[in-house]
Amino acid sequence: MLPSIPVFGDIISPERALEQVDPALKKRLADVALNTAKSSGASYADVRIGRYLQQYVFTREKQVQNIVNAESYGVGVRVLANGTWGFAATSDVSDKGIAKAANEAVAIAKANAKLQKEPVRLAPVKSYGEVSWKTPIEKNSFEVPINEKADLLLAANAKAMENGASFVNSALFQVNEQKYFASTDGSYIDQDIHRIWPNFTVTAVDKASGKFRTREALSAPMGMGWEYMVPKASEKIKGPEGTGLMGYRYAYDMLEDAALAAKQAKEKLTAKSVAAGKYDLILDPNHLGLTIHESVGHPLELDRVLGYEANYAGTSFATLDKWKSKKFKYGSDKVHIFADKTQKGSLGLVGWDDEGVKTKQWDLIKDGILVNYQAIRDQAHIINEPESHGCCYADNWSSVQFQRMPNVSLSPGKQKMNVDQLISGVDKGIYIAGRGSYSIDQQRYNFQFGGTVFYEISKGKIVGMLEDVAYQSNTQEFWNSCAGSCDESDYRLFGSFFDGKGQPSQVSAVSHGSAHTRFNGVNVINTARKI
Repeated sequence: MLPSIPVFGDIISPERALEQVDPALKKRLADVALNTAKSSGASYADVRIGRYLQQYVFTREKQVQNIVNAESYGVGVRVLANGTWGFAATSDVSDKGIAKAANEAVAIAKANAKLQKEPVRLAPVKSYGEVSWKTPIEKNSFEVPINEKADLLLAANAKAMENGASFVNSALFQVNEQKYFASTDGSYIDQDIHRIWPNFTVTAVDKASGKFRTREALSAPMGMGWEYMVPKASEKIKGPEGTGLMGYRYAYDMLEDAALAAKQAKEKLTAKSVAAGKYDLILDPNHLGLTIHESVGHPLELDRVLGYEANYAGTSFATLDKWKSKKFKYGSDKVHIFADKTQKGSLGLVGWDDEGVKTKQWDLIKDGILVNYQAIRDQAHIINEPESHGCCYADNWSSVQFQRMPNVSLSPGKQKMNVDQLISGVDKGIYIAGRGSYSIDQQRYNFQFGGTVFYEISKGKIVGMLEDVAYQSNTQEFWNSCAGSCDESDYRLFGSFFDGKGQPSQVSAVSHGSAHTRFNGVNVINTARKI
């Protein structure tokens, strides 16, 4: 289901995940790092004491395949000395181990300074003293017995099999980051962060032909606790007439989704193959989130724009000259895309980032015009920002923090409109739900996206399922074809639980919100076409 699932740390018992480290102890250890770094010649230092917990449950049909409980605990120290960064980390969480790491970080910075062309410039940050923040969850998912989680996954599998699935895999991913940040700027920040992601893949096989089709879950990874796994009618959003689809906001009905997934996987076996051509597209939030991620989130990372990611993940077409012009039309005037580390239920929701910067919301694209990027403390001056945007992150205590994508979302439409009303204005179109295959070039410009399920729209109505659909465009052309979105009542989050970036590679979790949105005249290809 996922080609590579990162697991950090040592295997532990589930009960160990419920233990806590005393904040007073963390403050004392943090002071060891800060005082050692300063006495060794650092002009600035920060320390992150991190305990990273992971619990993954995997099943297939009637079997539990694997259960992972892992803990990673250690300290990362970052310093500025002679105007240059240095970083060192240790799993020896003692006075001696931390002091050694701090000294190593300063020595590395001084060695790096010989090659530094210009000193690092840090944007100012407020001193917050001793503060704490927790993901506003109703129930810690790590407190729920593993057998209850396995039973839920197996029940979802059973629902899929009862409704015609040939095979089904399901999984539940849970993460708890217990992070303590302190710096010589005077902040001591204790945070307890939770994320959860239920997922499955249903496969239907035509035994006569050997043909098979799959349907992925329409869940979203969320910055929530176990409450996300408890279905609530108030958190369901009905999909278009004629599809049977259901959208889920802050509560997910896994059994309902699994049953429908099996029916749709079977239906895909006999669905009509799409005729290539130009179509108006209606994209559901679970699908559009990935398109936002790849064509807006990544190209507006300032380090990518500056070429710092060129060797690994590419550069960006959204260069500084376009931003400086104040008139670059990234999209139509219907496109308002904002960055936000404070969104309810989102994967990127935290109180402070990994540089001790208070998180916030800011505009990236306003009325279709590129107005800003994503920047951290040592980048802010490059785009004339007085402060960091608060989007610095490290995936582990042993990783150095750097600029990572915040939640990047498309604002819903201001006019009251549901998805059926949005579809009613389409003469020839395709409705796309769920994520599928995708490809985008190294500058985040030319791309191709597929989906999970596709429906033909004719004269304002859904008329049947389609198969073999993918759309091709370039980022500017695509977003300039945006004709509008449903209103706030249709808005919900999608996300990436394991988004990779950097060398050595790090993963982060990020959400993307939107409502159903229409794009006019997009080129659609038939992916089954033989050349």
